[in-house]
Order: sequence, then structure tokens, then C-alpha cells
Amino acid sequence: MQSVLIVAMLWISALSCALMAGLYFAFSTFIMRALGRIDRGSAIAAMNAINVDIQKSLFMPVFLGSTLIAAVLVIVALLDLAAPYALPTLIGSAIYVAGMFVVTMACNVPLNNALAAVEGQAGDTSALWPRYLTEWTRWNHVRTLASLTGCALDIRAISLL
Repeated sequence: MQSVLIVAMLWISALSCALMAGLYFAFSTFIMRALGRIDRGSAIAAMNAINVDIQKSLFMPVFLGSTLIAAVLVIVALLDLAAPYALPTLIGSAIYVAGMFVVTMACNVPLNNALAAVEGQAGDTSALWPRYLTEWTRWNHVRTLASLTGCALDIRAISLL
């Protein structure tokens, strides 16, 4: 029974990591580039609208749920380090939590908050946009790679059960 539960958690984790990787990949490869080509005021408004809507979408349960499952998988792996699946589970889940969740909360969210604070202010507040575009996208690349790594190592762990 324990093995079935671990396999189920690994599959849920792999699929949610894949969903997150796909979303982040889209932002890294074409959404941010497209926003970078339009006028700054419109780009800021568009990104702020995305940031508001994403918090009200199915993204949030997947974002939070995948993080919770990955954190639980870290604990499961630590409690069964001798098992063949434990090392890829531990490494993949830890990378996912650190590279996806922690990076989001420590880097992307503060940048989003700074961007939200400038929209609609008098003067040339769009000076933040070039820095935002570069830094946010750089951290988004990290989230993409962490999510892909988590997915790949979850699948590897499943193959070892």
C-alpha cells in the first residue's frame, strides 16, 4: 500500500511539475519577448493584468499543491534513503521546491509587486520595465529548469519502484 501511495504521489508530482514547466517555458520563450516589443506602459499593464488573473486561476492550486507534494516527497525520501527511488525523489523534489517555489516567492513575486506599484503613477514609471523584463525572465528560466528537473527525476524515481 505504501508503494502505491508513493507511486501516486510521484505521478501527481511529475504531472504538476510538467504543467508548471510548460507555463514557465511559455513565459521564457515567447510571452516576455512579446511584452518586451510593445510600448512599456502597455507591457506593464498587460503583465500586471496577468499577475492579477493568475492568482485567481487554477494556477494557484497547482502551484501550491505541487510544492506541498514535493515537500512531502522530500520527507518520504529522507525516511527511506536506502530505497532505489529515494535519491532521485529527494534531489528532484528539493530542486523543485527551491528552484520553483522559493525562487518564485523570493524573486518573481517581489518583482511583480514592484511592477504593480508603478502602474498608473504620474511621471515616467516605465523605467522599471527593462530591469523587470531582464530579471523576471532570468528567474523564470530557473523556475522552468527546476520544474523540468523535478519532473524528470520523479519519472526516474517511478521507474525504480
